[in-house]
Amino acid sequence: MAREKLEAAAEAEATPELSYREQLDFLNPIAQPLASRKLTRKLYKCIRKAVKQKQIRRGVKEVQKFINKGEKGIAVLAGDTLPIDVYCHIPIMCEDRSLPYAYVPSKTDLGAAAGSKRPTCVILVKPHQEYQETYDECLEEVSALPLPL
Repeated sequence: MAREKLEAAAEAEATPELSYREQLDFLNPIAQPLASRKLTRKLYKCIRKAVKQKQIRRGVKEVQKFINKGEKGIAVLAGDTLPIDVYCHIPIMCEDRSLPYAYVPSKTDLGAAAGSKRPTCVILVKPHQEYQETYDECLEEVSALPLPL
């Protein structure tokens, strides 16, 4: 019973206050490839499952360190982070190591999906057998997104 209440509370925290369309107004010019509304929800779901298995890396410093070490996964970046200089090097690092990445519209929702009250601008989701199906779906869709020129 208590677990269900906690999951319901976590689900309520993960729901955006602004709609997807309203969040698009606050995007950075570099936020490409942007995940669709459907893919954004799938990514948040995958992140929530990964948090339970402790299979995420959160924050620019930590994600950058593990990308350099060659860790595999999906990089999810927030499209409304300012200043852009904070994390504009992450997509280039991902492309160099052929790591799929996508932008989602809100850093607040990204942080909430990771089970944090603080907004976060980048998360690396690692594969795990507990949520492999969800991860593979997200990986396929993120890989299919067109990269910016």
